[in-house]
Amino acid sequence: MTRAPVIRCPWSGSDPLYQRYHDTEWGVPLHDDRRLFEMLLLEGAQAGLAWITILRKREHYREAFSGFDAAYIARYDQRQIERLLANPGIVRNRRKIESTISNARAFLDAQVQHGSFDSYIWQFVEGRPRQNHWTEATEVPAETTESRAMSRELKGQGFGFVGPTICYAFMQAVGMVNDHLVKCHRHAALARRQRR
Repeated sequence: MTRAPVIRCPWSGSDPLYQRYHDTEWGVPLHDDRRLFEMLLLEGAQAGLAWITILRKREHYREAFSGFDAAYIARYDQRQIERLLANPGIVRNRRKIESTISNARAFLDAQVQHGSFDSYIWQFVEGRPRQNHWTEATEVPAETTESRAMSRELKGQGFGFVGPTICYAFMQAVGMVNDHLVKCHRHAALARRQRR
C-alpha cells in the first residue's frame, strides 16, 4: 500500500534541507534565548537573499559566530570583523556583520531589562502563538501590525536589520505565529500543541 504524499507549504519545495526545516523547526514555538538570538541573526543575514541560502550556511554561521553566544559576540573587535569578512561560509556583508555585534549588545541589554529575551519578544503576541488559517500562500502577509510594533521597539533598543518584514519572518520561524497553510501537515499539529 502506497502512503499518501506529505502535504507541505509550497515554499519548502523539494530540497530535503528545506523540507526538514519546514517539518521540524518552522513555526514551532521557541523559548530558548540563545536559539531566539540565532534566529534573529539568521533572519537579518537573510535580508535580500533566499532563506535556503542561509540554511545552507547555518553551520558555518554557528562556527563563525561562537555558537551564537551573545556575550562573546558582543566583545568582537575590528580583528574579528575582518576575520568574518574573509569567511566564505557566511554572507560577507560588512553592515550585516557589524549589525550582528551591535545586536548581541542590544540582546544582552534586553535580557537585563526584561529578565529574558524570551519574555521580551513574546510580548508582541501576548505570550501565545497566533493561529492563522491561510488556505493559499498568497494570503500570508509579509508584515503585520505586530511585526511593525516589534520592528519599532527593536530599533529603539539598538537592533539592526529588524525591519517589519524581517521581524515577521522571525515571528513565523520561532512559532509566534502559525503560518503553515491549513492543508499543510504541520498546521494542525502546531495548533494542537498550543491547546495542551
